[in-house]
Amino acid sequence: MNPLSDEALREALKDVFDPELGYNIVDLGLVYDIAVTDGAVVVTMTLTTPGCPASEMIQGGVYQRIWAIDGVTDVDVHLVWEPRWSAEAMSPAAKAHFGIAA
Repeated sequence: MNPLSDEALREALKDVFDPELGYNIVDLGLVYDIAVTDGAVVVTMTLTTPGCPASEMIQGGVYQRIWAIDGVTDVDVHLVWEPRWSAEAMSPAAKAHFGIAA
């Protein structure tokens, strides 16, 4: 698998957890898009709330995890608030973990 494919990068970002929820940011539905151009990776993501106290920790985790991948030449985390995050964005596994009906 190409280490810079969308699938591989999303898999890598499963190592980054929201410390308040104790679950990875991909399955929580916080990662909206990943774009790669010549090794430069742009991650478009959100947080569960605009005032999330773990914002810097989560974004720092994204930077660190992506930079650790061979072939990455730049990392940009683009934090957005639209669309707003909701539990509907969670993976079926995350919904089951938190007892949310799928």
